[in-house]
Amino acid sequence: MDTRDTSALPRPASRNTAKNHPSRGRNATAGVVHDNVRHGTRFTVIGNHLAQHAELSLLAIGLAVHIQSLPTGAPVGIKALASRFPEGTTRIAAALRELEEHGYLRRTRERTASGQVVTRTVSCNQPGRTGTPNGPKPRSTPKPQPPPRRGGTPPQRQRALPPVPQPAYPAPDLLVTAIGVLAGLRREDERLHLSAKDVDHLAPGVATWLERGVPAEAVHRVLTAGLPREPLHRPAALLAHRLTAQLPPLLPFRPREEPSVRHPLQNCEVCDRAFRAPEPGTCGGCASAG
Repeated sequence: MDTRDTSALPRPASRNTAKNHPSRGRNATAGVVHDNVRHGTRFTVIGNHLAQHAELSLLAIGLAVHIQSLPTGAPVGIKALASRFPEGTTRIAAALRELEEHGYLRRTRERTASGQVVTRTVSCNQPGRTGTPNGPKPRSTPKPQPPPRRGGTPPQRQRALPPVPQPAYPAPDLLVTAIGVLAGLRREDERLHLSAKDVDHLAPGVATWLERGVPAEAVHRVLTAGLPREPLHRPAALLAHRLTAQLPPLLPFRPREEPSVRHPLQNCEVCDRAFRAPEPGTCGGCASAG
């Protein structure tokens, strides 16, 4: 009599029958049906907290998945990612800010031994938890979630931000510089911490200032000078007002001036005085007297 191997996995049932296929039979549904095959090599584990994030854009989710799949040391700067994907530097920069705001990225500026300033990027597959790079993550107790609201007054919706000036030619380089100006405001005053949505709204206004010849440093000073001492409840609205109310005028058009012609010195043939003229002859005094 044969002996059964109790450690062997049971043979899976066929999925091609109407009884076992979720999209066939009496209990068929209209939703997605998964036809999954287990990966053996070249795969990345992604949490549903990222794949089904309720606040991140689809571009930010896809970018986070791509970054988590890369090996250590792979370049993940804006230009490197823009050369890999068709979205462009502006959209990729906005997606990176989303991931940074929600804890999936940590970016710091550091100076190397040679004096060069570089950006260090840390990808976090579970925001709020710490671990060793490329190693196992220690377990941590999940934070308790507040119970769902039942009845009562619904939370008030945040008022829309005031409109900002729009550049005549929204060049990508201007928008990237504008995003850098807005992201650096919190280094001057921590109350000027802006969300990714706020930066996307304000960036065209800053780009308009840059388009009118105002240096980025000057725009930074205008936005941070003379802030009130009390808490800023809506810093993005304050910045939108300043970008609109203090917008400088367009520089006046100045036609190119033709350089004046300087004739060589000539000696008057009558009085022998020096005068400037294109050719030898008599000076103006002798010409009028004659």
